[in-house]
Amino acid sequence: MSYYLGLAQLIGIHTLLGLSAYVLMLTGQLSLGQAGFFAIGAYSAGILTVIFEVPILPALLAGAVIAAFFAFIVGFPALRVKGLMLVVATIAFGEFVRLFFFNLSWRVPRGDIVVGPDSTNGFREIRYFVANGWSPWEITAFVWTFVILVMAALWWMDRSRAGAVLRAVGEDELATQSVGVNLTAVKVTAMTAGGFIAGIGGALYAHTATYVDHLTFTVLLATFAVSYPILGGLSSVFGTLVAVVFIQGVLVEGLRFMGDWRNIVFGLLIIMAMNLKPSGLFDARTAQILKRAVGLGAQEKSDA
Repeated sequence: MSYYLGLAQLIGIHTLLGLSAYVLMLTGQLSLGQAGFFAIGAYSAGILTVIFEVPILPALLAGAVIAAFFAFIVGFPALRVKGLMLVVATIAFGEFVRLFFFNLSWRVPRGDIVVGPDSTNGFREIRYFVANGWSPWEITAFVWTFVILVMAALWWMDRSRAGAVLRAVGEDELATQSVGVNLTAVKVTAMTAGGFIAGIGGALYAHTATYVDHLTFTVLLATFAVSYPILGGLSSVFGTLVAVVFIQGVLVEGLRFMGDWRNIVFGLLIIMAMNLKPSGLFDARTAQILKRAVGLGAQEKSDA
């Protein structure tokens, strides 16, 4: 059971990572800097709980705010460029963050041991949940509470004027600007929101994994972040969740018995999915079918 709870925690955390990219991709921007914000949230929250002994909830929120602050700072210069230049710029930021933590050494005595980030040896001792007697069920519920809250907030945003503005910027920047929308403000806001969500995911990851180092936050993690909303589709936040379950639950974990051959099958299944569902696994058509099915089921219950 612990294995499945751990997998559920991983799926929840990667859903937050994917949603952090989803917000920005609504504006038509592709960023590979989400791994950097994820790392900032992980290390910041870990330092707060381990070195300063701050409770998990304020530490988690503080890590998310710090990640959002850096996303806000990075947003202004990065979003002045588009396309491949933005991808390169955000990759550079992610690598800068990774190498910063690679060199970060902040060790303090805590009782009979020394704790804190230890440069190339990574950051161990992030054991808040274990030290406070949290069960795997409680940790899983804690992780998914944030996943549900973030998904609900983004679902509501999608149906508000803010969501309409984000999608309008992504579909036609010139037309949106012509009606008085400040493109820079919208993009920087989306980048900041994405950084906040990635920071939450990173903070949760650090405390569930209990150990992080610079190798955790490579370009591969950033690639996963953007692949979730691309594969799941941008028509709904639920598409990202579907993609995370498909990739992490089915491909990564479900095919583990295949060893290295799993990577080949992984790529083939992704290509197949993108060809069969070019707008994402959870595109507008799929959403309409599910809505009709739910509506039909509700009507049948009412008739009965």
